[in-house]
Amino acid sequence: MRIALGIEYDGTNYYGWQRQQNVCSIQEEIEKALSQVASQSVVATCAGRTDAGVHAFGQVIHFDTDANRPDGAWILGVNSNLPADIRILWARHVAPDFHARYSATARQYRYIIYNNKVASALLRHRAMWCRYVLDEKLMHEAGQILIGEHDFSSFRGSGCQAKTVQRRVISLAVTRSSGMINIDIKANAFLLHMVRNIVGVLLKIGTGERPVTWTEEVLMACDRTVAATTVPACGLYLAKVDYAEPFSF
Repeated sequence: MRIALGIEYDGTNYYGWQRQQNVCSIQEEIEKALSQVASQSVVATCAGRTDAGVHAFGQVIHFDTDANRPDGAWILGVNSNLPADIRILWARHVAPDFHARYSATARQYRYIIYNNKVASALLRHRAMWCRYVLDEKLMHEAGQILIGEHDFSSFRGSGCQAKTVQRRVISLAVTRSSGMINIDIKANAFLLHMVRNIVGVLLKIGTGERPVTWTEEVLMACDRTVAATTVPACGLYLAKVDYAEPFSF
C-alpha cells in the first residue's frame, strides 16, 4: 500500500532533504522513524528536495509498505521516533499511482525577511535579517514582472541539473506585517536556488539600490552573473504543494 504524509521541519541542523553519506538529512531521519513503525525498511520520496538549512511546513512525501496501520498510528508512531525538529502533520492512504513529486501540479515557497535595525536572537535561523528599510510595495511590483512562463537562467544556481530552464511562475506576493516581510512564490516547478535568487533581486529594489524595471533586465539577460547574490537559506520555507484531483489534500 502507498501512504502520503504531510511534514514540517526546521532545516537548521540538516544538510537538506536528500540522504547523504556522513551528514544529517531530513530523509534519513524520516526513513529511520518510518522503518521503526513499519517493522521493515522504508524509502520515502518527497515533493521537493529542500537544500541545507531550508525549512518546510508544507512538505509532502509518499512511501510504500506492507505494514497495515491506521492513519493516526503513522502520525503518532513516526513522531515518537523523530527528533523534535521534524514532525508528521497528517497521513493518508493513497492510490498506487500517486507520486509526491510527479503528481504535484505546483509548489509554493515562502521567504521571510526580518526587517529591523537590530537582529533578532530568536529568529536568526528562521528568517533573513535586513537592517536597511525595505519598500515591500516596490518589491511586490517588481515581482509581478516574473509571473508567467520564462527562461529563468538568471535565477538558476550553479550545479542545477534541471533539463530545462523554462518555469511558470503562477503568483508572487510581497507582504509586510510590522517588521516581518513575507515573499510568497508559487510556480509549476523551481530551479536550484531560484527563490533565493529572486529574493536577492527584490531586495536590491526594496532598498532603492535598483529600480523596479531591473527585474525585467535581469530576467531577459538569461545570465546569472547580472543578478544579485543568493540570499541565505534560513529564511526559506516549502509552504505548500498542490495536487490535482483525485490527489488533492
